[in-house]
Amino acid sequence: MPTKRSTTPPDAIRVLKDDHAEVEQLFKRFEQLGPKASATKRKVADRVIEALSVHAGIEETVLYPAIRAQMPDAESDVLEALEEHHLVKSVLAELERTAPDDERFVPKMTVLMENVRHHVKEEERDLFKQMRASMSKGDLTDLGTALRGARKTAPKRPHPHASDTPPGNLVATAITAPLDAALAIGETAANAVRSRGRS
Repeated sequence: MPTKRSTTPPDAIRVLKDDHAEVEQLFKRFEQLGPKASATKRKVADRVIEALSVHAGIEETVLYPAIRAQMPDAESDVLEALEEHHLVKSVLAELERTAPDDERFVPKMTVLMENVRHHVKEEERDLFKQMRASMSKGDLTDLGTALRGARKTAPKRPHPHASDTPPGNLVATAITAPLDAALAIGETAANAVRSRGRS
């Protein structure tokens, strides 16, 4: 007899924990790479940059405003999280511009991983517990749906100087998302040309 599958969409905490798990897998992959795996390190770092940019974007446009509106006692936690995001996005922007064979590439990635792991630990230990206590199951499910929907327009690259709170972050996202998409298309085309030139 087939098992019944839940048709309830994942709640906000599940959505965010899944993101955390995806990034942690990328970190572990990066840590396993040897000193001569520069090209693979670049690919993994680029996936980390995109995953963390999207994750920060959906938290800043959907999660944190909802928490500030429904959980005033968590205000200081949200402000601290926003500062941690700012630092991470600054390192991501530097990492994006750093060649994988540069002596600073791996140290930048190491610092990034330490900061993100600290942020995730606090978020999962403290903020998610507060959310479960303060929000209804329906609120958490609605928030999960909103987070998943926000992925469509979330930035794919770090923008550390863009506003991270409404309404400024909503305007910044509307501007940066199409630019990020155009840059990605341009980079893909340039890589294809380079590959043909090597053949």
